[in-house]
Amino acid sequence: MFDIGFWELIILAGLGLVILGPERLPRVAIKLGNWAGQARRMARTLSTQMRSELDLNQTIGAYEPPRAKSWQRPGVDDLKPAESASGDADGDDTRSEPAHDTSPRSSAD
Repeated sequence: MFDIGFWELIILAGLGLVILGPERLPRVAIKLGNWAGQARRMARTLSTQMRSELDLNQTIGAYEPPRAKSWQRPGVDDLKPAESASGDADGDDTRSEPAHDTSPRSSAD
């Protein structure tokens, strides 16, 4: 990542020992290690989430819903009246008039 070789690492450790001293150097090294680990975990989590989102978008984009063969609705289409055998194919409705009287009533006082 930073392209630091073995000797550069030794020089940095020696410089840190001189500047920080033997008491604080281990604590600082532990904190730096923890921060580096957290940064790696966050980067790995981010890349995993991005890959899963991209895979999900590709999967959704490739999805084609199944096409219906007909527009029949089971149960509802069974309620429709059957065509008569006389051949009323033109759709004329031969219903009878209603049985109740629809004329306006006059008030007889």
